[in-house]
Amino acid sequence: MTDYLQTAIDAARKAGQLLRDNFGKPLDVNAMEAHDIKLELDVRTQELITNHILGLCPDHAIYGEEGITGNQEGEFQWIVDPIDGTVNYFYAVPHFCISIALRQHGKIILGVIYDPMRDELWSVRAGEVPNLNGRPCAVSKRNKLSDAIVSVGFSKSISTMESGVSLFEKMVFSVRKCRTFGSAALDMAYVATGRFDAYIEKSVSLWDVAAGIILVEAAGGRVEIKPREEAPDKYSIIASSGNVDLGI
Repeated sequence: MTDYLQTAIDAARKAGQLLRDNFGKPLDVNAMEAHDIKLELDVRTQELITNHILGLCPDHAIYGEEGITGNQEGEFQWIVDPIDGTVNYFYAVPHFCISIALRQHGKIILGVIYDPMRDELWSVRAGEVPNLNGRPCAVSKRNKLSDAIVSVGFSKSISTMESGVSLFEKMVFSVRKCRTFGSAALDMAYVATGRFDAYIEKSVSLWDVAAGIILVEAAGGRVEIKPREEAPDKYSIIASSGNVDLGI
């Protein structure tokens, strides 16, 4: 598993270099949707990650935002979000990341989240202490809601955005500050590092949060994730320190 973690770290850093090289430059758009953007660079970044991982682990599978490849029924499946925060990236907002997780027989066994603009890399193996740039990290010890910083994510459908607005309105009067930064994986990394006390979103994909799940839990936090019955492959999630009663 040590080799697998290093594989994920190396893939994330290679992808990060590609994203830094293209940041702020004209970008080819594959799809411009009402509340989302799909870039050609998303596809190219996932291809880079895929080639690196499968070049070393040819019997593994990739399950990513930009497509799947390999034997999805096999023992090992890599869960990849090549650019988590694509809209930020397109608008040259330097808040986005690469998220890579590996699960074995359905259980997540490692995770890597890399912010290439700040050169911050979170990594964790199952059963071990997570770290940020080689230093151990842990969730916040704050226990008062009024002291908390909470991130509320807004999904892409009208119904989930409406519920997100309602939740944001409730939280903004209860906590120190509410934030909505546009990268689920970084929000979870911030929970694992004690920067945020919680991250809440009504509808996310597994590749958005897979690495964050193991990171937050290994850092001493709590993750509640539930499939959405009306939206296949979508989940609602609450990732928190576990030390604050969010009242939801």
